[in-house]
Amino acid sequence: MTSDSQRHELHYWESYDHGPLRITLTPCHHWGARVLHDSHRGFGGFVIEVNGRSIFHCGDTAYFDGFKEIGQRHAIDIALMPIGAYDPPSGREVHMNPEEAVQAFLEMGAKRLVPMHYGTFRLSYEPLDEPPERLVACAARMGSRIA
Repeated sequence: MTSDSQRHELHYWESYDHGPLRITLTPCHHWGARVLHDSHRGFGGFVIEVNGRSIFHCGDTAYFDGFKEIGQRHAIDIALMPIGAYDPPSGREVHMNPEEAVQAFLEMGAKRLVPMHYGTFRLSYEPLDEPPERLVACAARMGSRIA
């Protein structure tokens, strides 16, 4: 059983310190409903900082105009960015495509991009091998740094 001292609720931009770790909740943009009348929007990403280094996990998100502010508030060393499931059957804007992931990465000013959220399960209509191909092509066109 988990005690209350092991759970911490955060609002956007609030941080929790645990020893040398600082974890900050960041905004994201995700529809998130599982049924038509569900309006839940409590999603977020995280910046995890320790010993002068940082990693950003943007969560399950579509592109939105908040990435620049995340980069202004935190110097991001590594950005874990979703690049798949961008052509969902619902047609809703719930995930970034590879080009949007590169755009968000550049807006944040992060040092490295590590792609995630693609190729494991068929969640949308794009071919499973398409996201990394599009990411590499876009990054080459834009001169981006990809891990």
